[in-house]
Amino acid sequence: MKKYYLPLILSLIMLSLSGCAFFEKEEVTADESWSVERIYAEAKAALDLGDYVTAISYYEQLEARFPFGEYAQQALLESAYAHYKNDEPETAIATLDRFMRVYPLNPNIDYAIYLRGLVNFHRDIGLIEKYVPRDESQRDPGSAEDALRDFTRLVKRFPKSRYADDSAQRIVYLRNRLAQHEVNVANYYMRRSAYLAAANRAKYVIENYARTPAMPDALVLMAKAYKVMGMNDLSQDALRVLELNYPGHTGVAEVHKTELK
Repeated sequence: MKKYYLPLILSLIMLSLSGCAFFEKEEVTADESWSVERIYAEAKAALDLGDYVTAISYYEQLEARFPFGEYAQQALLESAYAHYKNDEPETAIATLDRFMRVYPLNPNIDYAIYLRGLVNFHRDIGLIEKYVPRDESQRDPGSAEDALRDFTRLVKRFPKSRYADDSAQRIVYLRNRLAQHEVNVANYYMRRSAYLAAANRAKYVIENYARTPAMPDALVLMAKAYKVMGMNDLSQDALRVLELNYPGHTGVAEVHKTELK
């Protein structure tokens, strides 16, 4: 069914993009007489309305005119959020890194780390994928690894932060996703008879992503790969761990059926 809707979805996306370019707004300019409070209020109002381009413009003007004080710090942090919502992840990350470098004692530093995690969490989702989702574990793991580091950093540094619980849940999700990605790659190597590479990928899962749903599949792959290569001791070790922790798993029979190449 999906293949029939794909051309329509792609057409709507292209129409949306062309429409955005056609209705591109002129850059706003804060009056010279405006106070820092007035510029911030205008920026915040635009941000709350979802007008991220206008919000970013006002935040940049605020920081240029009033580079010191609480408003400048808040403007920099909120502009990072505006860039994130405006699908500008690289700029959002750069802005957050500058905020954390310049204002390391800011009381909202936990939010900055959390927002950095969110940017990385979503940054590898392309425009088409927002409308035509695919298996998360099939994506490039780079951004997911960055997000995992960000959320882990937040939980360790600010365990009582209001963002800690959500970060902890995302850590679980990301570890599962990354573990499954490694299993997918290991399966790819197995199909191409790259058995040592497959075994190493499976071993990486076991060593780095314990207690994830991908663990039994990783053990199966490792046992099969080692058996094919004639490394029977290593294969039996992996099989014993599989049988001990996942009794009755269908992969046990697969390992026994595997033959030397």
